[in-house]
Amino acid sequence: MAVLTVRNLPDETHRALKRQAAAHGRSTEAEVRAILEAAVRPAAQLGIGSELAAFADSFGGIELDIPPRTDLAGKVSFD
Repeated sequence: MAVLTVRNLPDETHRALKRQAAAHGRSTEAEVRAILEAAVRPAAQLGIGSELAAFADSFGGIELDIPPRTDLAGKVSFD
């Protein structure tokens, strides 16, 4: 895991972090991790499939001719 040092943090900001951490029942360090995680990795992040679909839509979409499967699995016997 990486280590991050924040220099020149104003005292009032540090006190506010400590108060917020206490309100959430965690350490100041854990609170900072939670804040950073929420800031750079939002919950509503798009997945790769959504990104690809949006890219295809920007060109008017893509139509695929997908034939039906004919190689379906057969019955399994455990005899």
